[in-house]
Amino acid sequence: MKQLSPILKTLFGGKKRLETYDNVFAIHGETSKVNQYSQDWKRTMVIGDYDLCLQEDEVTTRVYNVVATPSVLQRVKQSQWQDEELRTLWNRLINGLSSMSTTRKTTLLLLLFTAVLLHLAATTAAIGVNYGTLGDNLPPPAQVAEFLRTKTIINRIKLFDANPEILRAFANTNISVTVSVPNGDIPGLVQASTAQNWVAANIAPFYPQTKIIRVAVGNEILHSGVKEWIYNLLPAMKSLHQALVNAGFNIQVSTPHTLGILQHSEPPSWSRFRVGYDKQIIAPMLQFLRETKSPLMVNPYPYFGWSPKVSNYALFKPNRGVYDKNTKITYKNMFEASMDAVYTAMKAIGYADVGIVIAETGWPSAGDANQPACSVDNAKSFNGNVVWRVTRRIGTPLMPKKKFETYIFALFNENQKPGATSEKNFGLFKPDFTPVYDIGIMKNGQQSGGRRRRGRRQTPTQPGNNAGGKKWCVAKGEASDQALQGNIDYVCSQGVDCKPIQPGGACYDPSNLRSHASFVMNSYYNVKGRQDSNCNFAQTGYLTTTNPSHGNCNFM
Repeated sequence: MKQLSPILKTLFGGKKRLETYDNVFAIHGETSKVNQYSQDWKRTMVIGDYDLCLQEDEVTTRVYNVVATPSVLQRVKQSQWQDEELRTLWNRLINGLSSMSTTRKTTLLLLLFTAVLLHLAATTAAIGVNYGTLGDNLPPPAQVAEFLRTKTIINRIKLFDANPEILRAFANTNISVTVSVPNGDIPGLVQASTAQNWVAANIAPFYPQTKIIRVAVGNEILHSGVKEWIYNLLPAMKSLHQALVNAGFNIQVSTPHTLGILQHSEPPSWSRFRVGYDKQIIAPMLQFLRETKSPLMVNPYPYFGWSPKVSNYALFKPNRGVYDKNTKITYKNMFEASMDAVYTAMKAIGYADVGIVIAETGWPSAGDANQPACSVDNAKSFNGNVVWRVTRRIGTPLMPKKKFETYIFALFNENQKPGATSEKNFGLFKPDFTPVYDIGIMKNGQQSGGRRRRGRRQTPTQPGNNAGGKKWCVAKGEASDQALQGNIDYVCSQGVDCKPIQPGGACYDPSNLRSHASFVMNSYYNVKGRQDSNCNFAQTGYLTTTNPSHGNCNFM
């Protein structure tokens, strides 16, 4: 089990209550040391009698009504676990307990159950969407809430207002909600009475039934250039925060920024905030965010940095990368470089500890004739890779293993948005809930043809057994680890089945980048029609007539 950052806090309701100590988790007299505990609850998932609370980047657990007897096993039904890997783990735990004594079983059951919860916490996505409403054909909010809750892995939404119909629709769904203050309301919110009235009208009627986690004060205010908004932004944030505190609401306050707040962003190690904003506005704002344990919200859009020359770099496709000589890091995609640029700028003025939320990012699936970057394939490549990185906690070179709370722009195509055709086509879904393309956010597996059918037994194939002159795509021996990891990230974001290389999969062993990359590169080669060009991978792959299958790992 991976090492945790906060302490595991477990409270047993009813007659039995276990004590919680700083840096120590006690259970039936057994103790195990873990790191610092945090009380900042941000997400709750109810599973039967078990109440699991998650924190971004951290994991904390509260368990209520747990009876430490074998009857617990009967109450945890397989249908409650939506994650196939989690079900498998739980079943293994049950089977392993069958031969133990009742006393030992009782103690280990609680420990193992906690491990299952932590596994779920570690694999839970922080994937959100921006829910815009500029369309005359969009479904009712109640249908949207039910669709997201039951059909997708999306567990949070960000609104561009505080639409009461939407807030009512998302009550008791356990989907986290960020509401927004219109830009024009910012100057008035500096007044405490106005902020208090805003909270009373837009938060109090819905919270906590609707899980409002954050208020975004305006949107891209520094980019707007409107001085009245800019100079009143931080005072309004402070006033609104105090109004929420006075009301007894544990809700964060922040504001989204474009990457235009950076003076330099390439290479990331040179990144700094714009002179004039850095000390007067951004540093005080970051201090406020630190004090209130709220994140900096940014809107990175590699789409707006696209050109034919950097197309692969912007779209997570195989490329030579961009070398940062100061950190000796070669960035393989614009998204990670942008995030590291933000982090570097924050670090340069002493605020590297403040969290970062990706408030908007996305790519349009259609555009006008003069917008060649807008296509379904490009949107799928970009958004698919973003989802892949967030759900696998890839992080960035300067923030490895970090799971970013991320909001894709946008939920729906919106036919009444002004501007170019591309503005109307950022949606992941059409108004009838049909996916515009598949990026693996639907429950019960991805929809693409690259998935194997469940239940089909794979016949082991011996290496070297080549029937009919078949070819396989494998990684070149001289390919770097960074290039191989890039190939894995790209292929797995395209709907190709990558479960075999995950722990417990048929092709997990040998557990090394070259072996895993070869398997997924070959899978991609097959899914795309076995054309030689589909094994290039920026010259890191080659075709062989020797079957690389081994044991139960079958290369198609």
